[in-house]
Amino acid sequence: MDRLGHVKAVHRRLEEVFGRPRKETAGDPLDGLILTMLSQNTNDRNRDRAFARLKERFPTWEAALKAGPQALEEAIRVGGLARIKSRRIWALLDQLRHTQGRISLQHLRGLPSEEAEQRLLAIPGVGKKTARCVLLFHLGRDAFPADTHILRVTRRLGWIPEQATADRAHEILQGLIPPPCMFSLHLNLIHLGRTLCRPKASRCPSCPVQPWCQHGGGTLTFPKDEDREEIL
Repeated sequence: MDRLGHVKAVHRRLEEVFGRPRKETAGDPLDGLILTMLSQNTNDRNRDRAFARLKERFPTWEAALKAGPQALEEAIRVGGLARIKSRRIWALLDQLRHTQGRISLQHLRGLPSEEAEQRLLAIPGVGKKTARCVLLFHLGRDAFPADTHILRVTRRLGWIPEQATADRAHEILQGLIPPPCMFSLHLNLIHLGRTLCRPKASRCPSCPVQPWCQHGGGTLTFPKDEDREEIL
């Protein structure tokens, strides 16, 4: 099985088992960026609680900027790492006020995806995963973010080398996964990583993509030896 066939087979099987995730209308990119920043090193529940408290306490981002980092820290404490995250969020708001004249990321909508990503990566505390989450979910672009679950699953599937850095993995996966598959495959791989393809005690016999996974004893492996250099 060639590279593309392997990816499409896994994609189809995950949709058969987990369903096709519904693509929501892209929301505000600044809200999306801050929500993703809050997700770092915490679970979705605490992230959402922190974001809800932040929005409840500060109805506008202008109000959050005026309140200062300490007030933001109090509002997002439930999300963990509140001191670090609050200062990054406040610095982002301050930077946008000075560079854009308003606290908004709407200008990214008019930029090519590559340039929009570079603008996001220039923000302190924003890495590839965060930038591509904003591109995929809030700007409606063809982008593939890779969190820890996706990195683990795609290593086991053989899509990325074991020793690839997160940045290198993002570049490999971005070039490997067909754009029409990106949204669904991103969410379904995360679901797979959370429920079955765990860091320890992975449930390989119950995994719907076990036949395509060498880690799980499958025989439909990826890539062929002659394809590996193209991916690396």
